[in-house]
Amino acid sequence: MRVLLAEDDLTLAEQVKTLLTAEGRVVDVAHDGEEAGFLGSTEPYDMIILDLGLPTRDGISILKEWRAEGLDTPVLILTARDGWTDRVDGLDAGADDYMTKPFHMPELAARVRAMLRRKSGRTNPLFEKDNVAFDTRNSKVTLGGVPVDLTSQEVAVLSYLIHNAGRLISRTELSEHIYEYDGDRDSNTIAVFITRLRKKLGSDFIQTIRGRGYMVDAA
Repeated sequence: MRVLLAEDDLTLAEQVKTLLTAEGRVVDVAHDGEEAGFLGSTEPYDMIILDLGLPTRDGISILKEWRAEGLDTPVLILTARDGWTDRVDGLDAGADDYMTKPFHMPELAARVRAMLRRKSGRTNPLFEKDNVAFDTRNSKVTLGGVPVDLTSQEVAVLSYLIHNAGRLISRTELSEHIYEYDGDRDSNTIAVFITRLRKKLGSDFIQTIRGRGYMVDAA
């Protein structure tokens, strides 16, 4: 699942990126408002973490612009502004959740997981299908109760398919959600990751719709 992190504090941004990457997320970081506004409008993110006090453009104005454009990506506001009026302004501008600094990293990770589940229409953090279990809280996978060792890219592919279970996903869409903005988005490598996942999880767990893409059946 791909996340945009708009945060001008370089140390905090790196800490949050490290946290989310460890959970199998792909994270793009924007350090100013102009870049954040552009990336949010042009890239297909699964959620956005937005600091209000960004240089060049205020987070509230960026959020209002996104919503006016019809962007429905979940947005979590992350800011040092702790007044109740700031929270009201942020939520009224279209934010889905709000956290004030300082905060605990595990809570941020939990809020991100909850927002991604809501986006996919899931309430249960554990996905189970055909003897395969995927825990969205820690991106751990088991087959028949036995842990399965996956690479970070395999986790990214599997996570996106499972969060979109029951929906056909094209190679292009997958590549847009498992690589960073400046990454080498080679959709041909998707077939390699799918082959590896099938060897580890069973040949029938991920379906191929020839010429169209891939799908995991809903649990």
